[in-house]
Amino acid sequence: MRPAYDPDLAGLLAGMPPMPQLNTETLDQIRPYAVGAPHEGETVTVATPDGTPIPLTIFRPGDTTAAPCVYWIHGGGMVMGDRYSQIDIPLEWRDRFGAVVISVDYRLAPEAQGTTLVDDCYHGLLWVAEHAAELGIDPNRIVVAGASAGGGLAAGVTLMARDRAVPAIAGQVLIGPMLDHRNDSTSSRQFSGEPGVWTREANAFGWRSVLGDSGAVSPYISPALADDVGGLPASYLDAGSAEVFRDETVAYAGRIWAAGGQAELHVWAGGCHGFDALFPTAPISASARQARTDWLARLLREVR
Repeated sequence: MRPAYDPDLAGLLAGMPPMPQLNTETLDQIRPYAVGAPHEGETVTVATPDGTPIPLTIFRPGDTTAAPCVYWIHGGGMVMGDRYSQIDIPLEWRDRFGAVVISVDYRLAPEAQGTTLVDDCYHGLLWVAEHAAELGIDPNRIVVAGASAGGGLAAGVTLMARDRAVPAIAGQVLIGPMLDHRNDSTSSRQFSGEPGVWTREANAFGWRSVLGDSGAVSPYISPALADDVGGLPASYLDAGSAEVFRDETVAYAGRIWAAGGQAELHVWAGGCHGFDALFPTAPISASARQARTDWLARLLREVR
């Protein structure tokens, strides 16, 4: 038994072409479908500690001074996607709030493994904070946001920033986040064995790809393992009721509340994984996007 899809989404999902099962043999075949359409922006490269250049694309609303910033981390199961994937989500906030949106192209698994992915994202964020003045950004209004794998990486980056006391993060937005490598929640088991946007089997492949044969798993790459989630900035989390990541998202929000933190949680009835990115004009998607935008508006007013 599992929750049914929202009726509008069910019809749209039925019209999607079938995709092959995600595995080592099909990854190269599937990757092109996860790449976003390029948008006009300024691209810079940031060197990581090992010397690898990481591209960041900056999307400006125009000339800015002390503007809010959304640091965007794309989804794709940690194995696919690029800095343009799901970029329409944060670009709505650029247009609504005059925010500078900066999207990071972190290295992907299995070519990169362990904490490399989250380290790339963190070092890109450090560069943004260090260059805030020349970017026209208010360093006190930097929000880290991401969808799916990007949501999990956003949570990991936020934990890193808390533990290292730099940079300051005003809030985190975790959209259908990939938070727990154990992949054994009720919702994970419910969405197993049948074709879907993201199944338990696809999730297992993503986690195997990033973790390899590592015995120890860092909470920065699997944030559900964090012993302490206290001291995090204001957090927004959402998921669909009909997706693998439902229960780990709810659990993470609950832990933030238990630690005395502030979190807003939405579970959208009948939402499949990534529903608002796949089908942005569906009524449930419009509601989900508006709820996030309303939360971000309140946050940005509070931290002025």
